[in-house]
Amino acid sequence: MDAPLEKIADLTLAEMGKNLKEAMRMLESSQRRTEEENGKKPVSEDIPGPLQGSGQDMVSILQLVQNLMHGDEDEEPQSTRIQNIGEQGHMALLGHSLGAYISTLDKEKLRKLTTRILSDTTLWLRRIFRYENGCAYFHEEEREGLAKICRLAIHSRYEDFVVDGFDVLYNKKPVIYLSAAARPGLGQYLCNQLGLPVSCLCRVPCNTMFGSQHQMDIAFLEKLIKDDIEKGRLPLLLVASAGTAAVGHTDKIGRLKELCEQYGIWLHVEGVNLATLALGYVSSSVLAATKCDSMTLTPGPWLGLPAIPAVTLYKHDDPALTLVAGLTSNKPADKLRALPLWLSLQYLGLDGIVERIKHACQLSQRLQESLKKVDHIKILVEDELSSPVVVFRFFQELPGSDPAFKAVPVSNVAPAAIGRERDPCDALNRWLGEQLKQLVPMCGLTVMDLEVDGTCVRFSPLMTAAGLGTRGEDVDQLITCIQSKLPVLTCTLQLREEFRQEVEGTASLLYVDDPTWPGIGVVRYEHANDDNSSLKSDPEGEKIHTGLLKKLNELESDLIFKMGPEYKSMKSCIYIGMASDDVDVSELVETIAVTAREIEENSRLLENMTEVVRKGIQEAQVQLQKANEERLLEEGVLRQIPVVGSVLNWFSPVQASQKGRSFNLTAGSLESTEYTYVHKVQGTGVTPPPTPSGTRSKQRLPGQKPFKRSLRGSDAVSETSSVSHIEDLEKVEQLSSGLEHSNLEAHCPEQAPRASAPTATQTEALQNKAQHPEDDHPQVEGLERLR
Repeated sequence: MDAPLEKIADLTLAEMGKNLKEAMRMLESSQRRTEEENGKKPVSEDIPGPLQGSGQDMVSILQLVQNLMHGDEDEEPQSTRIQNIGEQGHMALLGHSLGAYISTLDKEKLRKLTTRILSDTTLWLRRIFRYENGCAYFHEEEREGLAKICRLAIHSRYEDFVVDGFDVLYNKKPVIYLSAAARPGLGQYLCNQLGLPVSCLCRVPCNTMFGSQHQMDIAFLEKLIKDDIEKGRLPLLLVASAGTAAVGHTDKIGRLKELCEQYGIWLHVEGVNLATLALGYVSSSVLAATKCDSMTLTPGPWLGLPAIPAVTLYKHDDPALTLVAGLTSNKPADKLRALPLWLSLQYLGLDGIVERIKHACQLSQRLQESLKKVDHIKILVEDELSSPVVVFRFFQELPGSDPAFKAVPVSNVAPAAIGRERDPCDALNRWLGEQLKQLVPMCGLTVMDLEVDGTCVRFSPLMTAAGLGTRGEDVDQLITCIQSKLPVLTCTLQLREEFRQEVEGTASLLYVDDPTWPGIGVVRYEHANDDNSSLKSDPEGEKIHTGLLKKLNELESDLIFKMGPEYKSMKSCIYIGMASDDVDVSELVETIAVTAREIEENSRLLENMTEVVRKGIQEAQVQLQKANEERLLEEGVLRQIPVVGSVLNWFSPVQASQKGRSFNLTAGSLESTEYTYVHKVQGTGVTPPPTPSGTRSKQRLPGQKPFKRSLRGSDAVSETSSVSHIEDLEKVEQLSSGLEHSNLEAHCPEQAPRASAPTATQTEALQNKAQHPEDDHPQVEGLERLR
């Protein structure tokens, strides 16, 4: 880039190019330097300081900008990730610098230059996107072009609007028709910009019986138009979609154009699929957009160009009305908005523009073809040829569900019939989308919530691929990541119902239905003082759940346990995470119940012990004081005098026993220490109660983690054989003891009645049984008869 700059005669332009190159080099290399410093972020001052009187050079200012851009990279590494800007991006940024420089020219040169830039850019865009005989309006805000088009339509249909203003609209209210699948907030924005009431908006529903559920219902639209005409309203403008904001569906623009011509309505088209007009093959539904009255293009994200304005192409023959509507301007600064795009289009060329759009469409087709081969993944985009947007979600039919039911549109099914199934799938899809965004950031995935289909994951390469540099290998990696997450999703969804049933069948446990949690489920332990009617936080319950979470994490299982407030309340709950393997849900629920019960009982024991110990100390003090008084009465007053008492104790010692009191924590009572001093051992007291445990204790194999189902088949057979072998050995020992007892009775008949001793044959059979436990069970029957 240095050699071409040396050939530029204008020294200011050459210096501007060098400064821009140096500035971009410094800013783009800052991220690499930060990584080399191993997390050491540059020092930046977030607090504004006083303006220096002497000023700073350009390098210092750029260093400050660099610090502000990457100062918080350690805290939020993803949010501060700067887009990789290539040479075409440098040209776009150079356009903004050139705009400021060109504005310093004299008026005549400035007028000629801006007119050339505007006419060239308009001509190129019209030919690239097949929109003949149109004008172009360049704007920073993407919705601004539609607002200007609405103003132009008002001026065109209301001839006296310039003079009478709002009075004309009051007598015959205009109506703007928007699809239900339009981007949120578009209608409110138009009303705010035009000064119209919200009643001027008419939302057209999408198809419910036939066709795509994200396409405008044309029959219903025609009915709405006729009703508005009968009520004395004026149908003004219709906004159609060539690629809806959510899933990329395209309305039937050809049929809508015929309807608009019939009733004199302005047709405006917008959407990401308009980018495919630059390709050699275009679907008929998108190609019909070239016949509309206006369309809005966003070449910036399509081509990966930063700070590029959006463009609205329109057809109108009255320059005066376009000037009043704000679509044209005599100010050179407004015409210079096209300068960054003018430079970038020349840098890319026609082949480069088509190649970038084609590459994005190929990425979407590659993902669609791969997702068709993946089980439990549903693709929502039906028109695969015309939409470069791929929207998919995880879906699994629950046991006992009817496949025919799934084919019925969701709008025709009662919400109660699908709410139970959609909620867990939505939470799992949100988890899947977040995981894929972290694992494959180059794909630029988006997680979104649709009114009909629920939570989905969207891949729109036309809006992200050029800026992120997405390649085909990234799509293959995305498929691999999806396949690796499917076992976790399917296993978790299958265990949810079993977990709910186990919790509902366990005393003191409450199942919490949280549709936002993607794990196995949520459970809350109900302690003795729990108030189910209250939604406030429970300190005692929070203490129990904190201890329960600590105990569960100490088990070192594959499950993830978290604690948080209950859904729609402030009470603490235990959240069980995703399951990647077959989990023994009954053991999991039983462990939670038993552990929580132990924590509650131990906590209650400690609380009661404080009061018991306090009362015990008071009682011991009273008893010891009473014992001292009895000792004084027994020894007499003379023995208490210091000198006299020593003489009396020397002539006549007192044999007094050492008496004290000990507090038994188990029994909660006072005991005398006389037994301890006499026998030199401490009394055993009362045996403490056994620690509560589960109804069944599972024997785990060495290395087996908790909550894993035990293997069936050979392991169970070997376990049964070993158990029967142990039982037989015990029976042989009993037999041996019986023989010894019989011999003893034979020598001492007067001590016990004679018992019939087994024969030698029976004894030999039992010994063989003990040595060969795999034999059949008739020998056990002989043992029973022997008993």
